[in-house]
Amino acid sequence: MNTLVPRPGILEISPYVGGESKLASGRRAIRLAANENPFGPSPKAIEAYSALAKELHRYPEGGCLAVRRSIARLHGLDMERIVCGAGSDELIALLMRAYCGPDHEMIYSQHGFLMYPISAHAVGAVPVAAPERNMRTDVDALLDQVTDQTKAVFLANPNNPTGSYIAVSDLFRLRRRLREDILLVIDAAYAEYVTTNDYEPGVKLVDMFPNVVMTRTFSKIYGLAALRLGWAYCPQPIADVLNRIRGPFNVSAPAQVAAVAALEDQEYVRAARVHNSRCMAWFLQQAAEVGVATKGGAGNFALMQFDDAAKAAEYLKQQGILVRRMDAYGLPHHLRVTIGTEPEMRELLEALRTYMS
Repeated sequence: MNTLVPRPGILEISPYVGGESKLASGRRAIRLAANENPFGPSPKAIEAYSALAKELHRYPEGGCLAVRRSIARLHGLDMERIVCGAGSDELIALLMRAYCGPDHEMIYSQHGFLMYPISAHAVGAVPVAAPERNMRTDVDALLDQVTDQTKAVFLANPNNPTGSYIAVSDLFRLRRRLREDILLVIDAAYAEYVTTNDYEPGVKLVDMFPNVVMTRTFSKIYGLAALRLGWAYCPQPIADVLNRIRGPFNVSAPAQVAAVAALEDQEYVRAARVHNSRCMAWFLQQAAEVGVATKGGAGNFALMQFDDAAKAAEYLKQQGILVRRMDAYGLPHHLRVTIGTEPEMRELLEALRTYMS
């Protein structure tokens, strides 16, 4: 008999399942399930990564100095308040580990990123989902969930998978109505895709308040998902805490050199953003014309609604097109689709046209 018992909450976790990446037949798949940059990383990042091939026996620089220096230079930040992690997922888990524990509560939006409740359960905390309004984060609903046990609020802005975002005025309203002992984490993984004037990724709040953290990633517009690199901008005391509990070599050397090169190629980032904005608008219009209800947003993905989303996903898979089912997010009638290249989106539209007819 096994007498080893995991900590409370761990067995309540439903393991995270990523978007499909391969077809069982082995034939080529159009991958629109994981919100990846369809063009891949900057050629400069690829070159920097390849150049390190003969140094793989060396430990990486433990403090990600070059990466933090480059981030600070690009965004005008204090590099001492930047902490890097193996994807923003690791930073989310570290923040939960540092500030939440058994019997504490963590609040997130109803259709928010699945890693928030997973990370809460992992430390024995209770994840509390606040209702959304028309698939948009509702600040008042978040605030209504606050209790004496609340220790953190996690907010994806823009939100995955709904693509909605809340304006800077609502961000400040949320923070000002939270207690000082509640950590507010603004997950801005898709910040580089946003083009509206009323958006703020979180920098201003981190600079003004002692209990706000902003997380970012290199997995989306920078196209470095395979290398797992994210970063957090924090008040100095929180940065100090994260540096105490993170692994000493938590970011690989190839990830670091590729990230520095990617940051230096902002023209590539701008081109990816322009393509996404143009192709998103075009796709939403074309999808409506073939009878598919869609909801676009501020990220690089859209939601498609069907009476039978599972059937639609299976049909698209048979056509070699992989999209993401949303059952785990409480959206069983929706499929999430990444904005891919124009040829990929044309193939998707043709498949949708046939399916709807």
